Amino acid sequence: MPTDTPSPRVNTGYVLDQLRRGLETSLNHSDPAVRARAAAKVERWRSVLEELASGTLSVGSRTPLEGIPAWVTLEVAQGGFATGHLLAEGPLEPHERERLASLPAPAEEDATERSRLNAWFLGDEGQRELAEALRSGCYRVRIPEEGALLTVAWLIGRGEAERALELLETLAPLTDRLRFYPVPDPRPFSPSAVVRVQTVGSTVRQLDSVELRPRIATMNEALRVWNPLYDRAVELFLETVEGELPHLAEENGELVRRPDGQGRVEGGWPCQRWPEGWHERARRLLRDYQAERQNHKLCGKPEHPKENFARLRGFLERCVADARSLTGRDVGSIRKILASYVTRHGSPGSERLRRVRDEQARMAEQPTMKEFAVLVANRLRTLPGDEGLGSLDLAAAPVREDESASLGIAPGRSIPPHLLGKVERCLEAPIDQLVERGVIGSGEVLATVLPQITSQVGAAGIEDPELRRLYTALYAAFRRRRSLLLLNLQHQVRFDELPWVEALRPYRENELGARVLARQTLEQVSTLAIASFPQTLIPNKLIQELSALVKGADLRLPLVEEIAADIFMGTFSMKYLDAARAAARLLEGTLYARYYDVPTKYLLTLDDREMRWGKDTSPGFAELCTERAGAKRGRGGSVARNGTILEQAQILTTHNLAVLFEELKLAETLRPALPHLVERSFLWLVRQQTMKIDHWKAQLQMVKNTAYAWRQMLFFLSFVDPPARREFLDLAREHVEEQGEAFSRRFEPVLAGLEWVSAGNAFDASGRGGPKGIARRFLGWSDGRHWLFEG
Repeated sequence: MPTDTPSPRVNTGYVLDQLRRGLETSLNHSDPAVRARAAAKVERWRSVLEELASGTLSVGSRTPLEGIPAWVTLEVAQGGFATGHLLAEGPLEPHERERLASLPAPAEEDATERSRLNAWFLGDEGQRELAEALRSGCYRVRIPEEGALLTVAWLIGRGEAERALELLETLAPLTDRLRFYPVPDPRPFSPSAVVRVQTVGSTVRQLDSVELRPRIATMNEALRVWNPLYDRAVELFLETVEGELPHLAEENGELVRRPDGQGRVEGGWPCQRWPEGWHERARRLLRDYQAERQNHKLCGKPEHPKENFARLRGFLERCVADARSLTGRDVGSIRKILASYVTRHGSPGSERLRRVRDEQARMAEQPTMKEFAVLVANRLRTLPGDEGLGSLDLAAAPVREDESASLGIAPGRSIPPHLLGKVERCLEAPIDQLVERGVIGSGEVLATVLPQITSQVGAAGIEDPELRRLYTALYAAFRRRRSLLLLNLQHQVRFDELPWVEALRPYRENELGARVLARQTLEQVSTLAIASFPQTLIPNKLIQELSALVKGADLRLPLVEEIAADIFMGTFSMKYLDAARAAARLLEGTLYARYYDVPTKYLLTLDDREMRWGKDTSPGFAELCTERAGAKRGRGGSVARNGTILEQAQILTTHNLAVLFEELKLAETLRPALPHLVERSFLWLVRQQTMKIDHWKAQLQMVKNTAYAWRQMLFFLSFVDPPARREFLDLAREHVEEQGEAFSRRFEPVLAGLEWVSAGNAFDASGRGGPKGIARRFLGWSDGRHWLFEG
């Protein structure tokens, strides 16, 4: 087992970069809602930086804040950094202020507002209110801590005063800071078999943040405000023309140009006469322009000194002041502007100009996305904000007469599909339907909605209906916690570690029915995740949910997480070896095992164990991954080196595919779909490979992700029958050639490598094969420049 891997250090550069990016967005983004979100992000990263500088934040620990137990819900920024804030702390919320106003003055001067509220809920009146909330379900638990005193009330109601007191002793040190009581709600909390990606309230906020696109807003301002004023200015000057209106000369439909390339102007000259009332009408136009400019500043063209409207307005001001100040050159310039206008648009009052302006007015009056967003948001505001939407009927209905009057959208108009796509995110439906609609578009999103189902699975063995509902609410709230950055093989806080959940352990009977339900859900979710997103790894958040189902089903499956290369400690816990053994049993002799040269027999006999950081680890598995990666000892722990080792671990474990296929018999379940999953994975990675990517970091990320997709594809292909495999190889060759010569030449070693191994051959020790070694094994990580970018 290598011992020379240095301990990872906290990357403060990452924190500073996040802070810089947040500041840039908060100051410069055109969308106020985006600026506000960026400002909140800046505040979080500023807190992280302050905590790091003061030394009060222990990054990489399950308890990063001194004196705060691991079970407390922390505010966590991107990357797993605790900000130092506790989510159950913070300013008083409206329901807390309302309750506090009804309480008598505190007996102790140093009592905090939170301690007074927590104490009230422990009194007779507060306990009666909590008991009623448990009975009716009229409460919400958004953060796990908000369910603690509900648990106390339930225990006391069942005669478990001693257990309740033990729980209160655990909570006591933080009752002056955290809210341990629920949020009251007039509607009962009712678990459902359907899920949603977000609530109606979140959707309304997104719709409210929709802004009119700057280019459209600018265009509409020009059409509605400035074009009519420009027409009036032209008309005023045309009144001063003697003879034929100025125009550009044309022959056979083409402009006649002077030797200098400018169009030749024909017709009369302006500023030759001044009709009665002309000067007063000119002054009125100038005043109207200034008034409009105070309210309409999006379009800059009216003020641009080289634009005809601005120039014409300047000449108009001089004419009003003293027409004799105009030079012959000035009058010539006015004549040319008028000629260009008349030639392009037609003369004022002409049918041609009327048609142009009518069409422009029609375009300007078209309802914008912003106006439609306001309409749909107003419809959704009539619904409970913390629930989902049963159907899209309300949002998708054509514009009504009363809505038309208030927003100026013609009745009967359809709602744009783009906005209905936003609304779909709060649609409540079975998970598979939301996946099919594209509302759930990744394994990460699937993981966020899954607790809405798994919380009920975990509560299935609880007989008492009040406790079953409370347990469901607690679990769903717990799964909304963000994961911390952890080192030394530490695990994230588990649901059972919450003191109030631990206090309920005796009342959660893991009956046979609950175990069967958990297994069925595990099978359904695993199948859905693999079939819906075959090209991507099962994300860590989803692995957490699958692990909870595994536990509920009383199974022993070694599901493994993806380890970040920058925090890799150089070793693996025993479950990685267990997962690799499962893969070896399933894949021995398959295309996958031959392509990656998996030492199946060695893995099946490897059985070593070593305690590190209080965890069972496998030094032999770590040594095997290091050797296969060609990562020599003594070279330090660079991110790239770590990545090559971790990729080998993913190859040997198949990153959970083999474990799920073996235990849940998914090869049979998915067999009809496997050729399709192979093709989808391949087409996805080709699309990624053919994208134009300039930044080197983005290139590395693309190669890594496509190599992962390639590995998943090879796994599925190993369970496809030979005729279907040959058909896929033909399709793959044809598709690569369709992408053009440059891509075909670059990707040829990858495709040739698959064809080489499929024909029964093997790569050499360097991962090459075929004539002149053209065929290559495709891996994502490299300790140096990747060969895909050579040449």
